[in-house]
Amino acid sequence: MADLLASPERPSPTVKPAGFRSARRGRAASRYTPVLSLALTAPLLLLLAVGFLYPIGALIKLSLFMPTLDLSAYRKIVEQPIYLAIMARTFRIALLVSILSFVLGYPVALAMASLNRRLATIAAAAVFIALWSPVLVRSYAWIVLLQRNGVVNTLMAQAGLINAPVKLLYNEGAVILATTHVLLPFMILPIFVALRSIPRELVPAARNLGAGPATAFLRVTLPLSLPGVFAGSVMCFILALGFYITPALVGGSGSMMVATLIGQQATVLLDWPFAAALSTTLLVATLVIVLVFRKAFSLSKGFASVD
Repeated sequence: MADLLASPERPSPTVKPAGFRSARRGRAASRYTPVLSLALTAPLLLLLAVGFLYPIGALIKLSLFMPTLDLSAYRKIVEQPIYLAIMARTFRIALLVSILSFVLGYPVALAMASLNRRLATIAAAAVFIALWSPVLVRSYAWIVLLQRNGVVNTLMAQAGLINAPVKLLYNEGAVILATTHVLLPFMILPIFVALRSIPRELVPAARNLGAGPATAFLRVTLPLSLPGVFAGSVMCFILALGFYITPALVGGSGSMMVATLIGQQATVLLDWPFAAALSTTLLVATLVIVLVFRKAFSLSKGFASVD
């Protein structure tokens, strides 16, 4: 008893619950008035309006008003089969590039996600090095590889597989291959991030419950990585739609895409209204496809869990 009186018990520190801390952060954030919040976001909104909304609006206006309302540029797209063929080829190549990037990129991302932190950092650096390489250099590298006297034809001739050089360049296959090579990092990195965010104990738990490796992958890993698949697919698809340098270098006139056609109309033929109509059509079609992608992937439980 004397000891208790001599050394009174120290009051235990008060442990504040997590809800209290989040409430304090919420009150701190609420100190910003609407006027101050608008002032803080005004530079970004101004940049968005000047650098994106105004050019898009001017582009749409140029395609519709010359100077009065005129839909002749859009009628030209529909009435001329060659323009519809180029549009269809562009979307077909973009879709094939997205699929091929997924087929090649998902195993790489899965292998990177299974590494420890140090090795995963090295692997990610290798992907970033490929991403930072100039597109023009990589496109010219494919010309060196695929030309008639290039590395691929030389190796096949030395192996006795061919008697004469095969035309591997200036066709749709070369465009798909070179574009996939350029855009592959945009598929690998989002999938890698999504795979690294999956708790490591889920797959062993599925295996302990009787699932085999394939079942655990299809029922656990793949659904939870769909947000990364969606992000990578959308980026690859949209970037492939607007690719200009690579198709122009390795595709030739027989594999012309919409971006090359727009550049030709704007800089060579100086038909700005028609180039604006092509650009607007491509923009609207891209937005529709992205919304369809978003709706399709939102049906997945793994994708819906991040909303």
